Amino acid sequence: MGRTAVFLDRDGTINEQMGYINHVSRFHLLEQAAEAIRLLNERGVPVVVVTNQSGLARGYFPARVLDDVHRKMAQQLAEAGARVDAVYVCPHHPEAREERYRRACDCRKPGIGLFRQAERDLDLDLRRSFVVGDRWSDLKAAAACGATGVLVLTGYGRGDHEYIGPREKVQPEYVAEDLLDAVRWILESGGL
Repeated sequence: MGRTAVFLDRDGTINEQMGYINHVSRFHLLEQAAEAIRLLNERGVPVVVVTNQSGLARGYFPARVLDDVHRKMAQQLAEAGARVDAVYVCPHHPEAREERYRRACDCRKPGIGLFRQAERDLDLDLRRSFVVGDRWSDLKAAAACGATGVLVLTGYGRGDHEYIGPREKVQPEYVAEDLLDAVRWILESGGL
């Protein structure tokens, strides 16, 4: 049996939701994100980022921008004594401008290809894990993995909760104000 992990969406959960982060200068860590991730690090809980980045497929920015953004994220987290254990990115979209990214895939959330890859790579147990995000695609991915889904009200979360959530079959186990609230709930729930 693998380890319990916390999977995090990136945009709107860890950093401000600004549409496409098409330049490193647009990446802004949310106020309590580093503290939340540090709490998980202190408990020895793997923290894995799973993010859809169709802006790459659409030609809005080159691949090096993703690398720059993830380096900046790692640096800012490190400055606050926190870290993520891995970052998994889906660059695909069925209407991609670049042919190499043009496909319907199982790694684009709510697909679970990246979650399965992380499970193998990091010896994780998805069924004992948590998925935290600001979109219903994150919650649907959690349900498909058998993980516990948590919605944060940052990013698109508040609007998704009010306007999309009521008509969805999949519902979050917990609705959190932000990532810190989500992590505190996860730690208090006894799941870790």
